[in-house]
Amino acid sequence: MTPQDRAERSAAAMWAHDAASKALGMQIEDIGPGAATLTLTVRPDMLNGHGICHGGIIFAVADSALAFASNSYNQLMVAQMNQITYLAPGQPGEVLSATATQTAHAGRTGIYDVTVTGEGGRKIAVFRGHTRAITGQHFDEDAT
Repeated sequence: MTPQDRAERSAAAMWAHDAASKALGMQIEDIGPGAATLTLTVRPDMLNGHGICHGGIIFAVADSALAFASNSYNQLMVAQMNQITYLAPGQPGEVLSATATQTAHAGRTGIYDVTVTGEGGRKIAVFRGHTRAITGQHFDEDAT
């Protein structure tokens, strides 16, 4: 099995049970070893009192990109600590894209950087997530 095959199978297994990302309307645009890009269109019910995308929604798409990138090795990984810096507002109807890349991986710990952009590549937020491996895999590689 290639690393790309492993990443795609891990993403498919996670996506099958990811009710939160689906409910928010996220889509997986790209997946690879240690990397993922997810998109989300800002709906009217995602706007805050200022008429811009709620920060929790931006955090959610970044966190989901982190999840798919960190779980791409068929090892169950969970977020341990995340930090986000908001740079610009997400606008109503805008498609947000969250691209996660692995920065470091040692033992059971990973660090991933996520950039959230709006249309035209405008930076909306930068996010850093620390992950921790837990027991288990998304699928049995011996059975394939």
